[in-house]
Amino acid sequence: MTKKSLIPKKLSFAKALPAIAIVGLAAVWFLFYHFGVEILFVLAPIGVGGALSYRMHLRGIAEKTREFSEASRVHLATVEALATAIDARDQVGIGHVRRAQIYAVGMGRLLGLGEPDIDALRTGALLHDIGKLAVPDHILNKPGGLTPAELEKTKIHSAVGASILEKVGFDYPVVPTVRYHHERWDGLGYPEGLKGDQIPLTARILSVADAFDTLRGARPYRPAIARDKARQIIQSESGTRFDPTIVSLLIRNLASLEKEIISSGLGYDDTEVVGNHFAEQIKLANKEVFSLYELAREFSSANDLKETLELFSSKVREFVPFDTCAVYLLDNTKRNALAAHVDGVNAGLIERHAVKVGQGATGFALKTGEKVLNVDPDLDFFYAQIQLPKSYTAIASVPLIAGVETVGAVTIYSCDLAEYGEEHIRLLETIARIASDAIDKSMDHAEAQTNAMTDPMTGLPNARSLQAQFDKEVARADRNDESFQLIMLDLDGFKSVNDNFGHKAGDQLLREVSKVIAGQLRDYDFLARYGGDEFVAIVPETKPEDVADLCMRIEKAVSEFELPFSDGESARVGVSPGSATYQRGLTFDQLIVAADKAMYMRKQYRKKARAARAEMMSTKAAGSNHSAESFIVELDESAVVSLAVN
Repeated sequence: MTKKSLIPKKLSFAKALPAIAIVGLAAVWFLFYHFGVEILFVLAPIGVGGALSYRMHLRGIAEKTREFSEASRVHLATVEALATAIDARDQVGIGHVRRAQIYAVGMGRLLGLGEPDIDALRTGALLHDIGKLAVPDHILNKPGGLTPAELEKTKIHSAVGASILEKVGFDYPVVPTVRYHHERWDGLGYPEGLKGDQIPLTARILSVADAFDTLRGARPYRPAIARDKARQIIQSESGTRFDPTIVSLLIRNLASLEKEIISSGLGYDDTEVVGNHFAEQIKLANKEVFSLYELAREFSSANDLKETLELFSSKVREFVPFDTCAVYLLDNTKRNALAAHVDGVNAGLIERHAVKVGQGATGFALKTGEKVLNVDPDLDFFYAQIQLPKSYTAIASVPLIAGVETVGAVTIYSCDLAEYGEEHIRLLETIARIASDAIDKSMDHAEAQTNAMTDPMTGLPNARSLQAQFDKEVARADRNDESFQLIMLDLDGFKSVNDNFGHKAGDQLLREVSKVIAGQLRDYDFLARYGGDEFVAIVPETKPEDVADLCMRIEKAVSEFELPFSDGESARVGVSPGSATYQRGLTFDQLIVAADKAMYMRKQYRKKARAARAEMMSTKAAGSNHSAESFIVELDESAVVSLAVN
């Protein structure tokens, strides 16, 4: 709305002053001619009074003009502030509506449009997205692509915006400018599918101005687009989405329009938000709402603990600055918490770091269920004697409470901040509150998965886990054209332990023997309880001749182990191993059968050896020493089973 339109028509009185002055002088001459000088005593007071009245009248007009000008300025400032607030809700930086206004009004003047149309462009550019008040935040702020349903929802904003502006009663065509600024030249736009010249000229101008500036600015779903690329995109859609005449006009005059934008302090390289500008506060508030909505939605479908914790720390980073974020989870005893996930600097040092409940900032948060902030960060690492390359200067720890139970804590550390403020803690507590239930659910899911893949007796992986590990090793071996060894282990004499000492003693022996076997394997070897008193080991990167030595070491370690009981008795068992080498194409069952056959041959050999020794002892025959032998059992052309025996 222009200042001119707000000034009363009475002010045109000033234009008539010269004519009035001439008429007045003629009247004075006439009076002097008929009445003489004496008439001055009558006219002087009247003239002075008239002059004073006229001066007062001019002052009144000037005051009214100032009031109307100020009202116009306030009106325009209010409209611009409202438009900026609407854009901020849509995560659009301040300046978009003003730049779109400069493009649109500039092109309107170049086309020679009248003042009503220029006013329509000026106001329409400011308020073209007012209808987005009817579009949900989670759609406006969605970082990815919209679904067809979400896209349809956004399309209502032009019609809604026009309906809102209709209530204002503008005396220039701003309503059709806003209503039709998303129509397309080819007729595929909305809300009415107008085509070509059916679309109001002001709407066609605003469409190009809005689109170009939108491309040049960052949006939640993409970064800002460079000037030349944005220009190419606009030109590529000339004749389909945009009026070709308007596109050509923009491109020809782009430099001069951009010069005006820069002179207004609205350049794309300028800092758009400073301090606590109201638009920035609105953007942050809506970003928080959307992020928390997204967080709740993503957490609702999260089951994997690792992914849940990664998601959690990434969301914390969006709102709260940190150099390191550690998520500590309580163990089953509730006396210690382990750093289950660490994001940021020193992650390698802190990961798997254990904190005792009650010790340090994190330990205190775990013990009391209350937030802890701005204490000495080194307290968290003092008891574990962890030496950090760079000390932290600020810390904040918030407990993770699912229902009424504390399941852990999230602790953030900063190397630069002097302290964490209340706003930091408010956001951290909000995110932690949403995440706690999801983390607890993921922990339960992880525990259930572990139970499903773990033998409850020994704590070793079970047969299901063994199959999964076998598939992984096959994929690795086939990819690298390598092989690996599978060892079947069966305990000898285990039944007699159950018969003589009871099943509880047998269970305890089984657990201890599994530890003895595991002790002979490397960290990256895989040992599982296959069933009953049988174990299976997968040994990668080992040659068949080397696995024979491993089998002998396992036999020796198991045979030397004794499980003592309180009455002075002890239980012992032996073990019979059999190994098979994986070759491309062999299945799990084929390899198990091969290893089992080798193990059975070993067991039979040992039985015969024991019987022979007993016979020799009964006859007091001279003992004989057996040298190590290697038995090789050929199953078919694709598998060779090796067995080392004494």
